[in-house]
Amino acid sequence: MVGSFTFQAPSNILFQPGASRKMGELVAHYGARRVMLVTGKIVRGAGLTAGAEASLAAAGIRVSIFEDVVADPPSHVVEAAVAACRADRIELVLSIGGGSALDTAKLVAYLAKTPDRLDDIYGVGLAKGQRLPLLLVPTTAGTGSEVTPIAIVTTPTTEKKGVISPVLIPDWAILDAELTLSLPAFVTAATGIDAMVHAIEAYTSKHKKNPISDQLARQALGLLSANVRRVCEDGKDVEARSQMLLGSMLAGIAFANAPVAAVHALAYPIGAIFDLPHGLSNALVLTQVLRFNLPAAELLYAELAPLVDFRAVNLSVAQRARLFVDAMAAICRDCKIPLSLADVGIGAQDLNKLAEDAMKQTRLLINNPREVRFEDALAIYTEAFGNRATA
Repeated sequence: MVGSFTFQAPSNILFQPGASRKMGELVAHYGARRVMLVTGKIVRGAGLTAGAEASLAAAGIRVSIFEDVVADPPSHVVEAAVAACRADRIELVLSIGGGSALDTAKLVAYLAKTPDRLDDIYGVGLAKGQRLPLLLVPTTAGTGSEVTPIAIVTTPTTEKKGVISPVLIPDWAILDAELTLSLPAFVTAATGIDAMVHAIEAYTSKHKKNPISDQLARQALGLLSANVRRVCEDGKDVEARSQMLLGSMLAGIAFANAPVAAVHALAYPIGAIFDLPHGLSNALVLTQVLRFNLPAAELLYAELAPLVDFRAVNLSVAQRARLFVDAMAAICRDCKIPLSLADVGIGAQDLNKLAEDAMKQTRLLINNPREVRFEDALAIYTEAFGNRATA
């Protein structure tokens, strides 16, 4: 029996190679004459915003550039962008970049329009005001931030906190695979696995899992698993890049409605403390968390197994579930993700702190199919640190 549920998604999605070069036309629909472009120096320096900037200039639209976004955006960067947005009397916020840029732009669009302070809206549903029009263009196929109501910020104490509110869902998600062609293989792998984690955790989420999110998660996982190895080997394959971008977006809508769980909860401290990319942090604990969850999620993992490994036929539920975990580990290996926490410079003396910080992620841990206690988190980190053969 299907229980009651709600489902939210962006108003508009444009999926087309070269779509970012139509930015002037899209912005013109809002009558905005002053636009803020939120991005990062690396993204802009690589020319990924050039097409959009040229299109806006041709439409006679003034663009203010905020390009100081960094990975896992610190709260002071968000606040600086908000101040600049207010000072320039911006009428619409556009972001081209990875998840950090898109998350920053969401908060800028909201905070520049309301009297709220960032510290007052961490949590679920506390951002209740209006925002400026918001257009988001991802340059990675990973975070799905272009379609979610979530923005993640790093606090001054290195803790990651989220602002979750429907008001953060953008007016347009614009998917231009051409912007992902120059991604290095390592970034492609880490962000691709991040998107796969979104799909897996949405499908197995203990709360708010629903038929629509399930179908999106399955479609996303199929697209991502079929293309992630290919794009790591040949980054110029536009079709494969497009499929990855589509899969990432579908996974984003799925987990925006059926939230992620322990993989993300254990990944957040790794990224915050050791300044590692979010996708890599997820990959480093992925198979260990999947293995931990097997007793509670065996049937769901068995259902996902054929999407990632064609051999998952004529097997028992238990066999398919174990094959699913092994298949995800193989994808990480094939995409040359580091195999253990030790490989990225994390020491045995750090594991206790990681476990302590992971237990603060109650917003995520409650969604896990199996309860995670401190000793469980420590055991998962310990396995991810030392057991390279199964990492």
